[in-house]
Order: sequence, then structure tokens, then C-alpha cells
Amino acid sequence: MANPIRIEYRNVTKRFVSGTGTNITAVEEVSLAIADGEVVSLIGPSGCGKSTLLNMGSGLYAPTDGDVLVDGVRVSGPNRHVAFMLQKDLLLPWRTIRQNVELGAEIQGIDASERRRQALALLERFHLRGFEDHYPHQLSGGMRQRAALARTLAIEPLVLLLDEPFSALDAQTKMVLQADLARTLATERKTTLFITHDLTEGVVLSDRVLVMSRRPGRIVEEIQIDLPDRADTFARRQHPRIIEYTRELTNLLDIGHQALQ
Repeated sequence: MANPIRIEYRNVTKRFVSGTGTNITAVEEVSLAIADGEVVSLIGPSGCGKSTLLNMGSGLYAPTDGDVLVDGVRVSGPNRHVAFMLQKDLLLPWRTIRQNVELGAEIQGIDASERRRQALALLERFHLRGFEDHYPHQLSGGMRQRAALARTLAIEPLVLLLDEPFSALDAQTKMVLQADLARTLATERKTTLFITHDLTEGVVLSDRVLVMSRRPGRIVEEIQIDLPDRADTFARRQHPRIIEYTRELTNLLDIGHQALQ
């Protein structure tokens, strides 16, 4: 029996009106479906509408045409079953790290003792034990991003939308956080749509990579990642087929041609 579809975009188009009154089509006729526990990365040129897709998935934007569904229900506004993590950690500076992690559960009205228990367990998982009473300014960038990831998971979403969450980190910290994320996604079977400009990151974290065209963004190619053990990013990075996948994605994106323009 196939896994149920957790998030689906059905023939989605999004248009915006510019300051001059011109219609701009960000994405056009995009259809994709992500099954329970599947991790899909989205890559494409800057400005092709990747973040627009995530905004529609979270309910922050409504499609101009088409529908987005989460667990078969049309998304018509912010959805408690969807968690959205951005490039910046956006931790509240006046709240401790534990209080930041508890924020979503607090908004949902979950009991204080349960919120605390869950937050401490997540902070333990993401190697932040002992820092729960620190404030964001007292932590490094990588530690703040770990806390932001813990906060994202604390509401126990069906779907995770991740918009380049590691792009601002140094290479070593990024690899460690990728490994933490991969283990968590595999253990908890979280359905995830992940935006990245790092082709290797997309390959090591994903079951599939979707390639978008320039604006108006469309899905132009789907690459199945046939590598073992998605939970172990370090092993995947050393797999001989990594070079083949990144070369294929580079050719699809036509990066060399773009650099000359």
C-alpha cells in the first residue's frame, strides 16, 4: 500500500502585481505531491519562485490558480499541521532558548509542563542541553539554528517546509546540522519540502530533487536519488554516485551558461 500524500500542489500558478501595476508570474502550473515521510529538495535559479511555493504551502499566500492541499484538505490560511523554517533563526531575543522552543506549543495551548518536557527533549536531541536558559545573543549562529529547528519540530507538524535553513552557516557547522536533520527526519518520518542552492546538500538529504526553470517557475525535471541510508549524510557524501548526481543537476541548471550572462 502506497504511503499517503501529505502535501500536494495541483496546477498552481501565482501572480503578483508590481509597484508599477505590472502582473508578474512567479510560478506557473506547478504540480507536485510529497508522500508521508518523504524528503524532497527544490532547486532552481534565484527568483524562480521556490520560496513562493513554500509560502503557499504554509498558507501565507493563496495561489492565483490551482490548489495546495495538506492531508487532502485545501490550504486556505496558516495551518497548524505545517511548520515553516527560514534562513534566519528569528528567535525572540527576550525569551530563553527553551521558551523559544516552546513558543508554538504555547500558542496552541499545550500544558506548560508538557511544553517544557518536549522542549527539553528536543534541546537534548540537538545538542543544546545546558543552554536552555541562555538567550539567543549568547549562542553561536549554528546553535541558534539548532534551536530554531527544535522550535519548528516542537509543534509536531505533518509537513516541514525548510527554506535554505543552513545557507548562512560555515561549511563544517552546516554538515553537522545536515546530519542532525537527516537523522530526525528519518526517525520521525517527517514529510519535508526543502529549498537549497547547495546541490550536494539536496542530494544527501533527499529522496527526490525537483529542478525549477527560470521565472515563471515550473518543474522541469525530477531526479530520484537512489542512494542508501538517507539518515546518514556523511556516508552519502562519500558515495561514488554523488558526483554523478551533482553533475546532472549542474547541467540541468545550466550554471556555467548563467555565469557568463
